[in-house]
Amino acid sequence: MSLTCVPGCGLLRRQRQCFSLFSSSASCALMMEDHVFDESPKSYASFVIDRPVPHVPASRRNYFPLVSRVLKSLSWRVARKVRFGSWVDSHGFSYSINCFRIMVHAFALAGMRLEVFALLRDVVEFCNEANYNTFELFSALLDSPHHVERSGEVFEVLMKVFASNSMLENSLNVFVNAKYVGLEPHIRTCNFLLKCLVEANRAECVRWFFEELKDRGPLPNIHTYTIMMNFYCSNVRCDSDMRQAAAILGKIYQIGEKPTLVTYSTYIHGLCKVGCVEAAVMLIRNLLKKNEPLNSHSLNSVIYGFCKRGDVCEAMQVFVEMKRSGILPDVYSYSILIDTFCKKGDLIKSFDLLEEMQGSQVKPSVVSYTSLIHGLCKKNLTQHAVEIFRSIGASSVKYDQIVYETLIDGFCTQGDVDSAIKLLKKMTCYNLAPSAFSYRSLIKGYYKLGLFDPALDAFETMLQNGIWPDTISCNYILDVSCRAGYFNVALKLLENFEEHGFNLNQHSYNAIIYKLCKEGCPERALELLPRMLKRNVPPAVVNYRTLISGFAKQSDINRAVKLFTRMTEVGITLNTATYTILMSIFSHSGNMHEAYVIFKEMKERGLRPDQISYTTLIAGFCNIGEWRKAWALFGEMSREGILPNVFTYTCMIDGFCKSNRIDLATWLFDKMNRDSVIPDVATYTVLIAWYHKHGYIDQARKLYDAMKEKGVLPDDITHNILGLKAVKFKEG
Repeated sequence: MSLTCVPGCGLLRRQRQCFSLFSSSASCALMMEDHVFDESPKSYASFVIDRPVPHVPASRRNYFPLVSRVLKSLSWRVARKVRFGSWVDSHGFSYSINCFRIMVHAFALAGMRLEVFALLRDVVEFCNEANYNTFELFSALLDSPHHVERSGEVFEVLMKVFASNSMLENSLNVFVNAKYVGLEPHIRTCNFLLKCLVEANRAECVRWFFEELKDRGPLPNIHTYTIMMNFYCSNVRCDSDMRQAAAILGKIYQIGEKPTLVTYSTYIHGLCKVGCVEAAVMLIRNLLKKNEPLNSHSLNSVIYGFCKRGDVCEAMQVFVEMKRSGILPDVYSYSILIDTFCKKGDLIKSFDLLEEMQGSQVKPSVVSYTSLIHGLCKKNLTQHAVEIFRSIGASSVKYDQIVYETLIDGFCTQGDVDSAIKLLKKMTCYNLAPSAFSYRSLIKGYYKLGLFDPALDAFETMLQNGIWPDTISCNYILDVSCRAGYFNVALKLLENFEEHGFNLNQHSYNAIIYKLCKEGCPERALELLPRMLKRNVPPAVVNYRTLISGFAKQSDINRAVKLFTRMTEVGITLNTATYTILMSIFSHSGNMHEAYVIFKEMKERGLRPDQISYTTLIAGFCNIGEWRKAWALFGEMSREGILPNVFTYTCMIDGFCKSNRIDLATWLFDKMNRDSVIPDVATYTVLIAWYHKHGYIDQARKLYDAMKEKGVLPDDITHNILGLKAVKFKEG
């Protein structure tokens, strides 16, 4: 049998060689303390690589009596004084390995596996550090070519020594060579190696080794199948892995074994990881009916699976069934649900679960408290979050870095950077070092306050402490510098970030692009796109949208359209906002035909127009007097379930007034009030202007009075229309 069949293993390149074997250690002469060996194994000289074997004078051969004493007494106290490395230095490798082979086999025959393990580990660690070819240890440690069975115990331990030292190819090599000479390692030893391969994520070797066990032995047992179940379920990446796991479960039943609690739990966990939570629930219910072993770990996987999907009601149902079945929820069961309800904003339910948890004598963990603090901070209830934070210490739960950083972030989100800094200092007093998240929170807090200098100080402190900033921190710094008016500084920072290889994304560049467009320099902003491509940051919708808006404000419609076309050419998925911007460009220029073509294209691509999309078109058609088309879009908007806003109504009312359809304008004004859309000053002014223009002064004054009664303050335009500018000052 050759190892060339093992995919991905380093053993593939090794070819079978004839083993050089030497005599058994069972010679009676070895039991004589004054006997001195004068024969040494001559057949494994090739095992010693570039290390000269010194001449060993007779006066230095007193290590042989030591071996004899070990053989006579089987005393580990005597044997442990021997160190393989020191023996090699003083006596040479050949003599040393021969003596250790004798002692190893002696302890193995006496069933002293721990002693064998210690001796072999000493040999393996020395050979590994000295760069000896450890693959040759198999032939060096074989006891006899005629009685290979006496070496079985030694090679089982050698497999474990290699595996426990992460020398997995060596361990597989021992397995294959042992099978070659007629030895079959115990399945217990093979399971240990298989487990090590799984933990090292050596997928190809795992599959090969498992198939080898099934085909050529030793036959897998329940523990083998459980290890393979863990292999397929713990790192499950696709449905095929779960099909393999299901086959493993079926094989366990087929061989007449009963799956263990660990086997079931692992399989259920795998089902939940691939989203088959319903299948996991069905399995659990069947197992409960059959009184099969289950624990909270199995049901926690299902609860977490439902919560991850957002199906908190189903998660709670499983939680209730769990308690009814006599399976006590643990701290993880409660913490999963508390965290989910906090994220959904249902703090009342979260605190109810915390109270139930404490009533059931389940001690909340720092994770439970952290979820509550995060939920309270999201609701702007920072003071209550502080109370929870203080209660952690009173409950003897140990603070960790995450709970500190959660509250620090909560303070910064509210703009209370001073409290955040005090808490950060307190955290460092407990030897908890600030992370990138801590500094990012501080930078965010200063960003919200529009304070550039403190934000930059926090950023520089982060760098001085050797913490690599994440993308969001860089974005905050660039954005706050632009907002604070330090545009040249922002450009310099961007260059520094690029030079030092910081992780930038499309939003990093968009802060600069937006500022340039706002300052009326979209051409300069456009120059940033090649820089983005050079840094492997492909421009996204947000960058093109900002540029298109920038050119639109400069009335450069051609450049805006070219950018839109370029987006489609490079395969960027357009969204509703991008189409709406282009529609707005054509609408403002009066080219409603092109605007409507873009609107239809948007719908054909499966994008749903929103309130802004419809309002943009309605305003455009009203401006050119096409009130019928605007009215048709208004009706379509309502049929699609998109509620018009005050600007939409005002555009339609203005369009009807310009077309002298005051009847439709007033009807729409009344509908607006019925639909609880509050008219603004522009809405009233449009109607007042029409009434005044057409001589209905009383109607205009009544509407003006109603406007003030509703709390809508008239502006200068309204007063000028009615000639009430003097009155305005008098009222003021």
